[in-house]
Amino acid sequence: MTRGYREDLAYIHDVGFGSFSLSAAPGLLDMLRRGGIQSGLVVDLGCGSGLWARRIVDAGYSVLGIDMSSSMIAMARRRVPEGHFRRQSLFRADLPGCDAVTSIGECFNYLFDANNNWLRLTRVLRRVYEALRRGGIFIFDVAGPGRLPGRMPVFSHYEGKDWAILVSATEDRRRSLLTRRITAFRQVGEFYRRTEETHTLKLFEAGRVAEELRAIGFRVRVLRGYGRLRFGPGHTGFIARKA
Repeated sequence: MTRGYREDLAYIHDVGFGSFSLSAAPGLLDMLRRGGIQSGLVVDLGCGSGLWARRIVDAGYSVLGIDMSSSMIAMARRRVPEGHFRRQSLFRADLPGCDAVTSIGECFNYLFDANNNWLRLTRVLRRVYEALRRGGIFIFDVAGPGRLPGRMPVFSHYEGKDWAILVSATEDRRRSLLTRRITAFRQVGEFYRRTEETHTLKLFEAGRVAEELRAIGFRVRVLRGYGRLRFGPGHTGFIARKA
């Protein structure tokens, strides 16, 4: 298993890029309530630093968060002391009986677990179906081909009060892989510490994912965003209900 989101990048992701989870939260909660899930256990796969888990608990649900990054799990435990969190690959995790499962931010695409492939993904989808109680809801999103439109590579730069990152992104359309090479700078005392990470994502076609969900037994609706939050190119969401 490849390490990802080590201490400095986990911190930067939390303080600099938490807007995705925070903007998604109202739409996600609305979908749960409209689906009749007013309380109970929500399992969050790829929970990160617990920003969405905090909103889950504040809305009256209980939460189990699962993530491979020990730094992310440590932040989630501090942010949501009422929650339960496990450091584990979401492709290997045993899921308890629950009322809803979420996975927000392309978590199923990451190759931090080198065993991630289409077969592994289908097994996870089946485990979610088995864990959900009747009428339970599964909400998640995936990156697909075309996630990085236009000319490549794409270079990006972001900075905050005590951090900065440089990102180079490329998409291998033949192999359906997206690679982000990230150089992070985080202020520690007077100086900045530099770290580097490479994140590779396996891209899955949205239509194929929807077909697999239906074959498992879910009723499926494709999402173009979570509430007012809209997805970009090659980014698709799903809300799947266990009949």
